[in-house]
Amino acid sequence: MKTLLKTLSSGVIAATLAMSSITVQAADTIKVGVLHSLSGTMAISETTLKDTMLMLIDEQNKKGGLLGKKLEPVVVDPASNWPLFAEKTRQLIQKDKVAAIFGCWTSVSRKSVLPVVEELNGLLFYPVQYEGEESSKNVFYTGAAPNQQAIPAVDYLMKQGVKRWVLAGTDYVYPRTTNKILEAYLKAKGVKTEDIMINYTPFGHSDWQGIVADIKKFGSAGKKTAVVSTINGDANVPFYKELGNQGISAEKIPVVAFSVGEEELSGIDTKPLVGHLAAWNYFMSEKNPTNAAFIKKWQAFTKNPKRVTNDPMEAHVIGFNMWVKAVEKAKSTDTDKVAAAIIGVKVPNLTGGMSEMLPNHHITKPVLIGEIQANGQIATVWKTKDLVPGDAWSDFLPDSKNIVADWVKLKCGNYNMVTKKCSGQVY
Repeated sequence: MKTLLKTLSSGVIAATLAMSSITVQAADTIKVGVLHSLSGTMAISETTLKDTMLMLIDEQNKKGGLLGKKLEPVVVDPASNWPLFAEKTRQLIQKDKVAAIFGCWTSVSRKSVLPVVEELNGLLFYPVQYEGEESSKNVFYTGAAPNQQAIPAVDYLMKQGVKRWVLAGTDYVYPRTTNKILEAYLKAKGVKTEDIMINYTPFGHSDWQGIVADIKKFGSAGKKTAVVSTINGDANVPFYKELGNQGISAEKIPVVAFSVGEEELSGIDTKPLVGHLAAWNYFMSEKNPTNAAFIKKWQAFTKNPKRVTNDPMEAHVIGFNMWVKAVEKAKSTDTDKVAAAIIGVKVPNLTGGMSEMLPNHHITKPVLIGEIQANGQIATVWKTKDLVPGDAWSDFLPDSKNIVADWVKLKCGNYNMVTKKCSGQVY
């Protein structure tokens, strides 16, 4: 009996020690959430961002980790299912205890995540261009606001003589709000209502024959016409293919895309796209030592010398490095301490400058217009002289032109400069 008790006791002690070891190991890592669709219609764009985060975490661990601890990625697949983004976010914060989440692509996925990170006081770094009209104390927007992409793209096309405008987008919040801003901006510039055509299609839309025919007809009125595209995900492939089928070249009706980058161009026939445009804040073709080093590291990490880079990847690089700096500065991964420490932090971007986190939780970025090449690369044809500060609220919408975001002085993301009142979240 004593032998049995002794054996049982030893087993309990061993099990306890094993559990303690697991607890210590868990405490010795800082968990980082990676929230990107690895299946469904958005996987074409988001899988690369998951790989980018794994590379950045691996790279940081080789430098010794953060605060003396290794970083541990926690990868989940919300599968292009917008409600599932919220569910996975809750899991990452409550169950996995991540210090920060890097993820989302579409605005509908971000909008799904937003109430969860605010409720649970998590941190989300959002790496993709979006429609603005938002500033949360729990979100850092490292992609472009409309004044860092959409407005400069329209200005560029106007200088090329464009008089008629097709605003074509996927049917969700980002295209609809961006086009609302662009429509107001175009009308303020003297463009008539009859010279603006707006069209929306569902995610994954594949039958473009009728829509492209309508675009062709709209562009035959004798005025130079352009398409401003907020079409997202894999619907871009049949869209551009149909443009080619109907003989719509970049010379006849140029398309400027806000969601087509090098990743979307890789592996598809680029002949129908040559000469069409993309507006981003980074292109792989940018020539500087920082970008060259990044491309080399990326291709080595993926073991693929042909693997491309793109703009949202750069936004993750900027956001991750800003988060690392803020954690080091705060000497903590506590959400409130990191959020306070990150304001004013500057890190290199991949175009050769230094991007800064602003009090409105947006960053400074250059704006680039590029022309799609036959090899799937995008060659810069125009670039802003200086970095452009991201504007959370549009100056061209009546309901937001008096709104500012400032989480330092005003401690508010939705402050009305006329009424002197803050709506929504406050510190």
